[in-house]
Amino acid sequence: MPAIKTIGILTSGGDAPGMNAAIRAVTRSAIFSGFSVKGIYRGYRGLITNEIVDFKTQNVSNIIQMGGTILKTARCKEFQTPEGRQLAYDTLRQHGIDALVVIGGDGSLTGARIFATEFNFPIIGLPGTIDNDLYGTDKTIGYDTALNTIMECVDKIRDTATSHERLFFIEVMGRDAGFLALNGAIASGAEAAIIPEISTEVDQLAELIQNGFRKSKNSSIVLVAESPVTAGARALAERVKNEYPGDDGRVSILGHLQRGGSPTASDRILASRLGAAAIDALLDDQRNVMIGISNDNIVYVPFSKAIKNDKPINRELLDTLRRLSI
Repeated sequence: MPAIKTIGILTSGGDAPGMNAAIRAVTRSAIFSGFSVKGIYRGYRGLITNEIVDFKTQNVSNIIQMGGTILKTARCKEFQTPEGRQLAYDTLRQHGIDALVVIGGDGSLTGARIFATEFNFPIIGLPGTIDNDLYGTDKTIGYDTALNTIMECVDKIRDTATSHERLFFIEVMGRDAGFLALNGAIASGAEAAIIPEISTEVDQLAELIQNGFRKSKNSSIVLVAESPVTAGARALAERVKNEYPGDDGRVSILGHLQRGGSPTASDRILASRLGAAAIDALLDDQRNVMIGISNDNIVYVPFSKAIKNDKPINRELLDTLRRLSI
């Protein structure tokens, strides 16, 4: 493999708090190790539209505390075609970029894996997604901040739920993963979490009502993971109205609130460690791996494993929530 001299960095897919901390860490670690760095704007689209600039230390000054991503992000249908990827590869060669660091979630790393295989190009992935759904890493960049945002929002909604003696269904992000809903429910003292991982096993709503989760309380809060499997908060509130007329369900969808905001200390530290480790991986001749964290140690996870394997939910947490919500 030819020596790597210049590293390109991009953020792709949904933004996540801590992405800027990761950009900063990759840039400064790379410069510290003698590499040149180029920032690629708007994800994979920037590779096709040639939005690439030289990055120096000062380009990443005063960004560690910022949410979102200074490199911007965009969906790119063209990159999903062989012709689009060829254009992207030609742009990389034109700028003398020898390796890529891609910060993003499942879709971004899938794109990275295909591109790396097609062109035998070194790519290191960093898990940047609030969903925490990438296999092989205990936490993803942005997850802790999103969890704290959910907790703060639920605390505020509880004031209204208690005042009006109501049942609230609060829908949180996570796509097909229940990590935000489950841990958000525990952190905010919610009565239940309805998550896709167990929706196929039991009718979670019927189980909740039958267990009499309203008997000892005048208000209840249920967190619902957005997913076709759970049907979402609105559908559950509708079911309550039709099947349990005694209960008056209200809906609150937190939506993009969960993605924004200044990253927590935990996310800043995680992003900084993973960003520095991405450069270590390239120095170590690693390629096509995601940098993860397991038991507080840096790990290299092959793209194929990170993308294909489903990250399991911790069943003990479900049990904890059930026991504490009586």
